[in-house]
Amino acid sequence: MTELMKAVGYYHALPLENPDSFLDLTLPIPNVSGRDLLIEVKAVSVNPVDTKQRTLEPQNLEPRILGFDAAGVVKAVGPDCTLFSQGDEVFYAGDVTRPGSNSHFQLVDERLVAKKPSQLTFAEAAAMPLTSLTAYEALFERLAIEPNSGKTILIIAASGGVGSIATQLANHAGLTVIGTASRPETVAWTKEHGTAIVLNHHQPLPPQLHVQGYDYVDYILCLNNTDAYWDAMAELIAPQGKICSIVENEHPLELGKLKSKSATFVWEFMFTKAMYQTKDLYSQHEILKTISQLLDQGALRSTLTETLRPISAKTMRAAHQKVESGKMIGKVVLESY
Repeated sequence: MTELMKAVGYYHALPLENPDSFLDLTLPIPNVSGRDLLIEVKAVSVNPVDTKQRTLEPQNLEPRILGFDAAGVVKAVGPDCTLFSQGDEVFYAGDVTRPGSNSHFQLVDERLVAKKPSQLTFAEAAAMPLTSLTAYEALFERLAIEPNSGKTILIIAASGGVGSIATQLANHAGLTVIGTASRPETVAWTKEHGTAIVLNHHQPLPPQLHVQGYDYVDYILCLNNTDAYWDAMAELIAPQGKICSIVENEHPLELGKLKSKSATFVWEFMFTKAMYQTKDLYSQHEILKTISQLLDQGALRSTLTETLRPISAKTMRAAHQKVESGKMIGKVVLESY
């Protein structure tokens, strides 16, 4: 007899106001094989990628299960697994091309998983994987930042999910961190997480930076509206500096603005390694191990700010509404079935 599990998903891409935008479902528990882990999901977090993926119509008759941040317990391991054992507490972001973590049980390639920080609850841990992987890859792989270099970085949208980790990681690496925020509460939040200087992103950035005594910055990490900030980034990046963005452009970008500076522009997409099964797929396991250690040491803090219970269609709609509002500080997590 097939064992069943609870899940939250949808059959059609619908506005959140529609009660069918998310449904409480009962699905078969998947069978484990290869390097997959079967994980009992204890807590999940919602990210902007969830809200974007929700607008995509499922390509077959199966329900679409989102969720790309989770913490849970390993219930079974595939025959080719070497990194984990049954009973291990883990956290991970997963693979956007496979069913996500909004289900009581999920299959995940072990190379995308690490042991949960022992000092964090499942909810606190579930807030961290996607944003930590994105921030870490952007800073240390795409921008190739060297720790304790004495250089400067501008982080646009420093109080969001990725920004809250990127500011901590950049500060921990010894950079002078300049972040953008606008509301008093977001300014305070980003300062708490390691930003030395805060600029108002609703006002032109170059004059504000110049007032602070900087002509240029060595690195820029753009976490909001690449189109809107392109000209400012091109003006502020140092000669031979590097810009990384995680937000897709809607219009052509004038790369010629970077030519005289020999500046670099690069994208970061956290799912690239899993999507294309790159040779360095295992690096996400290693990055999450590092993040876990930093969290246990207190060098990083969880960015969880709100927890909803239980994991259901109703609470999932509420969480998506919070993320889509653009007013979120930190991360929202759902826990318990």
